[in-house]
Amino acid sequence: MKAVGYFKSLPLSEADSLIDMTIDDPAPAGHDLRVAVKAISVNPVDVKVRMRAAAGPGEPAKILGYDAAGVVEAVGPDVTLFKAGNEVFYAGSVVRQGTNSEFHLVDERIVGRKPKTLTFAQAAAIPLTGITAWEMLFDRLAVVRGAASDGRALLVMGGAGGVGSILIQIARKLTGLTIIATASRPQTRDWCVKLGAHHVIDHSQPMADQLKALGNPNVALVASINGTAKHLPTIIDLIAPQGKVGLIEVPPTIDAAPVMRKAVSLHWESMFTRSMFGTPDMIEQHKLLNEISAMIDRGDIVTTAAMEFSPINAANLKKAHAQIESGTTIGKVVLEGW
Repeated sequence: MKAVGYFKSLPLSEADSLIDMTIDDPAPAGHDLRVAVKAISVNPVDVKVRMRAAAGPGEPAKILGYDAAGVVEAVGPDVTLFKAGNEVFYAGSVVRQGTNSEFHLVDERIVGRKPKTLTFAQAAAIPLTGITAWEMLFDRLAVVRGAASDGRALLVMGGAGGVGSILIQIARKLTGLTIIATASRPQTRDWCVKLGAHHVIDHSQPMADQLKALGNPNVALVASINGTAKHLPTIIDLIAPQGKVGLIEVPPTIDAAPVMRKAVSLHWESMFTRSMFGTPDMIEQHKLLNEISAMIDRGDIVTTAAMEFSPINAANLKKAHAQIESGTTIGKVVLEGW
């Protein structure tokens, strides 16, 4: 089968940073689905892994890619949730080969039904960021679903990125929170408003005065999606006593004293934790992806796909990685077709 991989961690300017290759088709076992991959998307984690994790001596090429949408082509003997011919979408595991291949193995318990109203490319934009946003909101920050009026504010740092784009929508539809997104450019501000943010402030400017002007000098909840190292001191200043901060990055240092004084809790979200450790509740990702799929088909939320390349090959994956590395991406970058 066709695939795109690499052996050494190299900058994109190097020819071998990502390589077109042909490798053997994988064989499903246990709870595995073998999915014929129709579309993928590229996330910041793809770039980070490419630059820090190379194939070891004598090891096969490393295949990146987590998000995918495709068709189940074969199943392992323990599979009960899907059958051949089902259209699916998912974000795979960091401990297995990735989705940048024509066929891919994934555990059925982290796979959802592809939204019927989306193309494969539009669907591939959703899983990794959708799972991250859902788990951060409901599992880490413990927001109650369906509250008519929560009375609290959620500050979404970097609202126009992949996670922010879906978090804004889910929070707006399923909670009573006041959603304040941050964005620093007119196009990113407009994107956040379009997706449902009640307010947008500029994280490149002092945020305290902007929040005061909105009547929210302190916020109870913060989703720090990117730029955490730069903004964490400000976040701790702005958060209300006994507030909660959700993180997906590891800042180099954390001054614990102001966090302790406010009794603020920090909650790390990694959507790979369940699949990496084989947790007993792995199937929760199957369930939440199906719920997100149903929300999309009802028109409650929309795809965050904003840039597309075709076909899936090394040249176009380099373009997608370069776009992510630029730090200016709005929504998600997707690739479709072989």
